[in-house]
Amino acid sequence: MSENLPVNVTIDEGVGSVTFASDVIATIAGLAATEVEGVAGMTGNVMTDLGEILGRRSLTKGVRVEVGKEEAAIDVYAIIYYGSPIIEVCQKVQENVRKAIETMTGLRVVEVNVHVQGVQFEKELPAPVAEEEPLLPPRVH
Repeated sequence: MSENLPVNVTIDEGVGSVTFASDVIATIAGLAATEVEGVAGMTGNVMTDLGEILGRRSLTKGVRVEVGKEEAAIDVYAIIYYGSPIIEVCQKVQENVRKAIETMTGLRVVEVNVHVQGVQFEKELPAPVAEEEPLLPPRVH
């Protein structure tokens, strides 16, 4: 997956312009995708994975965008929880990403492609262990 190109989108409103960097659009898309129930996470490339190991969370991980003057096309690379209805989750991701970008930026989203890259099993929490009170010598005689 290639990185998002550092493209700036300028919208001229007559009194000035509004400029969006492509990473802004990618961040909006990434956050909108991970809000959907059933999405376990996003997949990135070697650099974003290395950054996470070093403690830097990439909000654009797993998102590729193409942005024009009035339109945007989005590719989302997601991991879905096992047992989730994958088609429904992907449709909700598409709708959530489209709504978020169109509402926040005014750009028209022409397509949102969801690429399911894997399935994650939810981690089972260990059963609580009943703690026994330690045997202490009596404090009072």
